[in-house]
Formats: sequence, structure tokens, C-alpha cells
Amino acid sequence: MNKKLIAVRGAVCSENKKEEITKNVCTLFNQIVTLNKLKAEDIVSVQFTLTNDITVLNPATALRLGQTVIETSDLALFCSQEAFIEGGMKNVIRAMITAYAEESIVKQNVYLNGAEKLRPDLGFITKP
Repeated sequence: MNKKLIAVRGAVCSENKKEEITKNVCTLFNQIVTLNKLKAEDIVSVQFTLTNDITVLNPATALRLGQTVIETSDLALFCSQEAFIEGGMKNVIRAMITAYAEESIVKQNVYLNGAEKLRPDLGFITKP
């Protein structure tokens, strides 16, 4: 079985509440992992960005605290603030998971809870 390095993206809109951030980050992560058939040992890193109005919880911390379909304690997680763009969408958490996947996989990026507006060009956007 041959594998290739892929980067799968996604985003979710969230209220600035710890419980909501945790729920939304885990839902996004779980859908990306499930749809792309990723295993913990194949994930290289998970990178998050968040808009400047998300202030109460780091998405990487939220992922570690929440319920996930795979073990996350050994994953390399990183978070940074999204560049401020005048008129840009608010309350957005973006994710990019870099992982090794089977060569035959068709990547499925995931946009949820209003974040679908960020990538209307994608025909395979997943909604909850």
C-alpha cells in the first residue's frame, strides 16, 4: 500500500465560548479524519488559525479537551491568529491536517456551521 503526503483543510464558525469552541473544533476534526480515513500514526501535524474575535480558548487545547474519533495526545498541534482582512468573516477557526494517506484517496475538505461561504468553489463541502 503506497501512501502520499496530503494536506486536508477545513473551517468552522463558532461562538466565542469554551464549550462551543471545543464542540466545533472536535466536530470539524472528526469529520476530516473520518472522511479522509486518517489514522493518528499517519498524521504529521494539525495547524489551526483563528480570527481575532475567538479569544477564550486555543483550538489546539480544545481538541485535546474534547471528544475525538482518534487519540490526539501525541499529535503535533499548532495555532496562530488569522491575518486580519477588512470585511472578512468573523468567528472562524480554520484547520489544516497534514498526513500520509493512501494514494487512491480523494481528499475531502470540510467547511461547517457557516464556513461553507469561505470556499463556494468546492463541490464536496460537508455540512452537519
